[in-house]
Amino acid sequence: MAFGLIVIGDEILSGRRQDKHFSTVVELFGARGLQLAWAEFVGDDPVRLTALLRRSFAGEDIVFSCGGIGATPDDHTRQCAAAALGLPLVLHPEGRLNIEERIRETAREAGMEADLGAPENLQRLKMAEFPQGASLIPNPYNRIAGFSIKDPGVADHHFVPGFPVMAWPMIEWVLDTHYAHLFHASVHLERALIVYEQAEASLTPLMEAIEREYPGVRVFSLPSVGDARTRRHIELGVKGAPAQVEPAFLAMQAELQRRGAEFRPL
Repeated sequence: MAFGLIVIGDEILSGRRQDKHFSTVVELFGARGLQLAWAEFVGDDPVRLTALLRRSFAGEDIVFSCGGIGATPDDHTRQCAAAALGLPLVLHPEGRLNIEERIRETAREAGMEADLGAPENLQRLKMAEFPQGASLIPNPYNRIAGFSIKDPGVADHHFVPGFPVMAWPMIEWVLDTHYAHLFHASVHLERALIVYEQAEASLTPLMEAIEREYPGVRVFSLPSVGDARTRRHIELGVKGAPAQVEPAFLAMQAELQRRGAEFRPL
């Protein structure tokens, strides 16, 4: 199974806020021997978001989505998920209880009596309206849950808030609760070196030859034009199954030596 990440919010695309989810999710996955296969960023556009979710639900990947599950006019994720699945939004009973308890708790802290029928509190209950059949993702920060879709016939999707303090522990909970059997299922190794003053095009035949000879290996190259501290160089490497990465890396070094290229392992 492959994993995908969707980050939702106009504020990310406009630059008003910098995304923090991608790098942290990569770390959370890496600690469990998992990798992201893809990530997409999308704004608060219901038509575009529904189309994206319809496509991802029809796939086979496990998808995490961050953002847009609140109850303000610019939050559309819950509604778009339901539309993409052709399901109604329904008030989740446990989700409702969680929100009502949070309302009571907030009122107690302010020395007030909670009015569950107040318009603003009825509006808060919309945060427990999820596509029919959804299950809850517990929120350790304020108990206002996210939701999961794990139904036969559609890809697993897990929806959490955009707030990092909530989203990241909720993602960890989903991984540890539902996908622990996938942790470290495949051992992945990466080896790289720095090659100086070489044109990437001149190294392409070497990269192609390595991938032909070692089918379990993927070659990568990251060129740099250099700066005041370093010369022009390429970070060249191989990644994949350890049994093939090591001989492929040795073969790469041998060919670079044969060419007289200057390089150093990382």
